[in-house]
Formats: sequence, C-alpha cells, structure tokens
Amino acid sequence: MSSREVTIYHPLVILYGLGTSITILGGYSLYSRYFKRIKKAIEIPRSFFRSKYMYGKVTSVGDGDNFHFYHLPGGMLAGWGWLRRIPEINKFRELKGETISVRICGADAPERSHFGKPAQPFSEEALTWLRKYILGRCLYVKPLHLDQYQRVVAKVMVLKWTGFKDVSEEMIKIGLATVYEAKAGAEFDGKEELYRIQQYKAQKKRLGMWSLNKKDLLTPREYKNKYA
Repeated sequence: MSSREVTIYHPLVILYGLGTSITILGGYSLYSRYFKRIKKAIEIPRSFFRSKYMYGKVTSVGDGDNFHFYHLPGGMLAGWGWLRRIPEINKFRELKGETISVRICGADAPERSHFGKPAQPFSEEALTWLRKYILGRCLYVKPLHLDQYQRVVAKVMVLKWTGFKDVSEEMIKIGLATVYEAKAGAEFDGKEELYRIQQYKAQKKRLGMWSLNKKDLLTPREYKNKYA
C-alpha cells in the first residue's frame, strides 16, 4: 500500500470527512426546516400541517375570507427587512408564483359579485374589514389542509396591541362571517364550539349580516347552494 493510500484511509482523515458530511447534511436540514422560503401552497411540507405556524406578510386580500401570503422564514433573524427585501402590497405581477393562497379556516364571509351572480349584503364590508385588519401585516398561518382550489385552509393569527387574535373568530364575532357550514373541507383547529358561541352572540346583538330581516338573509352557504 502506498503512502498516499495510507493517508486516505487514516482514521483522522475518515473522521474529518465524516464530520464534514454530517455538518453539510445538518446545515441543509436546518435550512430546509427553518429558512427555506415556501412559494406556493402545494410546496408546504406535510410535517407543517396541523403542527407548525408559518410567518409571513399579507401582500393582497382578494375576498372576505382569503388572501395571499409571502412566506418570511426565520423572520428578522434570517435578515428579512434589513438584509432581505420584504415585498410591497398589491404587486400582483411582481409576486406571481411567489405567494401562498390562504383560505381562513372555520369562517365563511358573504360572497361578492362574480360570474354574473349578485353580491351578498355585507360582502364589501367583510372585504374592507379584512383588508384593514391584515393587509400589509406580518402574521402567523397554521396550515390545516389544501382545498380544491390549491389554497391552504389555515388558522390565522395576527398580533394586535391586546395580544394575538384569531382572524376567523374576530370576523364571526362582528357578524361579517358565519361559522363554516359545508360538511366537506370544514376545518376549525379545535375551535368550532367557540366560533359558534361568538356567532350566537353576534346574532343576538344583530351585528353585521345578522342585522338583516330574516327574509333578506342568506348565509354564505345558502347563497352558494342557491346559485350553484
């Protein structure tokens, strides 16, 4: 055996190579788990569903119960906002293919006018409220499942002066959304009972859509069934 072969197979050389490989693999695992930016709902790892929150910025709100979310893994510690640029809001062309479409879990806002169907009362109020509440803000999204439109149905938490707020609960509380009524795809992350209590209170106070006369009131689910 040559001196070169002895050097290659020396225990210290092997240990060094093994250590380097472990470091590289560990670094990649750490990057994939905490710092890799996810651009689309279908790219969200299975391990995130029902167990992890994703941090990011709301870049657009298109309806009363869904929005687009720009993932900012690692937050400020990963350089977002000082080393890495955070995008501005409503930059649709610039952000095409770069944001996650999010459907708020457990809540159903009144439907806006589309495909020749009339708008529901309070649909614009729901959209305006949601934009004011989350557009341009950084918040936390907990993935629950992907729906048929390739959106992630998620629990959404935003930090306000009074602490973290569940966006679904807040919309239901003020009568701008109902508790989600469809059997398929319903997700509540363990808060269905609380959402129903908040809906009952909003009904008793005649807030938002509950201020309408019964003959004029259709829930979002009833509206969808009527115009299906």
